[in-house]
Amino acid sequence: MAHPYHHALSSVKKWGGTVEDFLAVHSWFDQSKEITADFRHRALRHHAEGIFMAETIFGQTLTLSTGRIIPTRWVGEQHVREDLGFIPSFADWVKAIRPEPWMGRAAQIEALVDPHLASPVVEVT
Repeated sequence: MAHPYHHALSSVKKWGGTVEDFLAVHSWFDQSKEITADFRHRALRHHAEGIFMAETIFGQTLTLSTGRIIPTRWVGEQHVREDLGFIPSFADWVKAIRPEPWMGRAAQIEALVDPHLASPVVEVT
């Protein structure tokens, strides 16, 4: 797996600036390695929605140390393409997850918390 530093070097080669101009964005994409240190960490952010999430966090553009302004989305797209070869959707990742029984278990709490579903009180006269 590529290190965020190497992704940043690739960004410098593509758009100029310094490694520091790009390192935060690339590190954010790979921060999920804290959860699982294999390729599965990519399911969290390496997809189209993750690229837009990076834009929300880092802003729509990055101003490089050279003064050049580039879209943050370009950096995210570069990172994901370098790791996966294309930009998948989150749905592409979900399709690859094998459902397990525990994933679908959910307690039916509606009747316990929704006053409109609770049994009506019957007054005895």
